[in-house]
Amino acid sequence: MNINVLLLTIILLISSAFSSLQAHEIRPAIIDITLEENQQYRIDIRLNLEAMIAQINPQHKDTKEAKNASDYDALRLLSADDLKQKLQQFKGHLLQGITLLADNQPQNLTLSKANIPEVGDTDLARDSNIILTGQLPPNTQEISWAWSKDFGANVIRVSTPSKPDLYTAYLQNGKASGAINIGNKKSKAQSKLDVFSNYVGIGFLHILPKGLDHILFVVGLFLLSVKIRPLLLQITSFTLAHSITLALGMLGVIQIPASIVEPLIAASIIYVAIENIYSDKLFIWRPVIVFLFGLLHGLGFSSVLAEIGLSSQYFVTGLIAFNVGVELGQLTVIGLCFLTVGFWFRHKPWYRRRISNPASTAIAVIATYWLIERTLLT
Repeated sequence: MNINVLLLTIILLISSAFSSLQAHEIRPAIIDITLEENQQYRIDIRLNLEAMIAQINPQHKDTKEAKNASDYDALRLLSADDLKQKLQQFKGHLLQGITLLADNQPQNLTLSKANIPEVGDTDLARDSNIILTGQLPPNTQEISWAWSKDFGANVIRVSTPSKPDLYTAYLQNGKASGAINIGNKKSKAQSKLDVFSNYVGIGFLHILPKGLDHILFVVGLFLLSVKIRPLLLQITSFTLAHSITLALGMLGVIQIPASIVEPLIAASIIYVAIENIYSDKLFIWRPVIVFLFGLLHGLGFSSVLAEIGLSSQYFVTGLIAFNVGVELGQLTVIGLCFLTVGFWFRHKPWYRRRISNPASTAIAVIATYWLIERTLLT
């Protein structure tokens, strides 16, 4: 691999980080479908309404990357009433992009209400809530849900009076939920394997490509030494720690605001990167410190999972699956580091001077910017 290519990659990472000011991550919408005894239904959609109206393509990681980012920026400055008017203009496109089937028959949806907060901190995405209502045909046995791939990913959760955790899924690229049985009690319920695979995907995507801060932390662990043993000790400490706080956070045992956790995560990246510059050995305190930092990252993971939600019926399955997805994402990052850098250059005498130190410096610069952004610029 050409060293210039590596350095160019580092520069692009720095540019990406600094250009993220006022950019908002494109998160999946949360869809809660509630079915009543009288066949009425209510669909609560929590989403970034401005991004949808601006028709920002979900292939972008955040709104700043989109060519129509200026439209989004203008929309997020609108008052709640003005944004509701924009929603009314967009309503036809919205309803056309949603498919709710009852026994394979499309249903007519009604936009009955929109709860839109007033403009607050414009550095944060505004979460709006759209409520759709309607009536299913009598004796409906199955429903299915899908919406346009242009609307991005969505997490769907279905509940009935007798089954509050009937169905949950993470859907991407316009994929439909498949048949969800709501009438035949003898039918097979959603399998644990389906739930497991969905939450593995959610956990993996939170690392790749969405978790740049977690990616840089793992890369920092990789850069310390070319030897395998130091890397394994650090990854083991990190994995054990974030698994503990992920579980405790989801159980409600530990609740720490993101305004505290996120700056500390940035600080953890800075520490790891700076120590890489001054040392190439695994001192006894490094795995301990990595463990403590892992506790912070686990709280970050739990906030993401809490936002998506875990049904009580599949709580353990979803929790384990999400953690597995996170681990697969981290191992993928390490594998890519090894294939692009470690395999070719780790035994070169100039490895630390030309690769490890410059990369660690770049990581420290990015994380320092994040620390300032998450504290002084909020």
